[in-house]
Amino acid sequence: MKRRLVFLGVAVMAALTLTGIAIAVSNAHFVGTPTATRTDNSLTISGKVAGLGDVNVIHVTITGDALCVNPGSNHPKAANKADVAGGADVPVQNGKANFSVSASATFTPDCTPPMTVVFQNVTVTVTAVPDDGTFLQYTFPGTL
Repeated sequence: MKRRLVFLGVAVMAALTLTGIAIAVSNAHFVGTPTATRTDNSLTISGKVAGLGDVNVIHVTITGDALCVNPGSNHPKAANKADVAGGADVPVQNGKANFSVSASATFTPDCTPPMTVVFQNVTVTVTAVPDDGTFLQYTFPGTL
């Protein structure tokens, strides 16, 4: 009987701990809309996350597609498409974190003028560290 009570106590404490983790990030939100800056074949996403509670570090990941486009706004070859991804661990202070994450696209052959690089399907994902699952995600509409 005593063994059951100890087991029940441990189970209740574990449940409360897990609930505490879920509550700590349940109010997480982007402050405003993340911004995207494109320079040549690089993309930088910046923003602010608040409502992080007791989380000490977040991991911010960006993913998307990079296309090499000709002056006629056409994407001439499937070979001139690349996945682009980047990520960074960002410290949290007072339940808030400012982030700036960059990624670069590499093409073979190079995407040289008059061709330009555009980005599509760009998504920002925020997770708590250690990974407690995705709790924020934003997808940029259209082409950057």
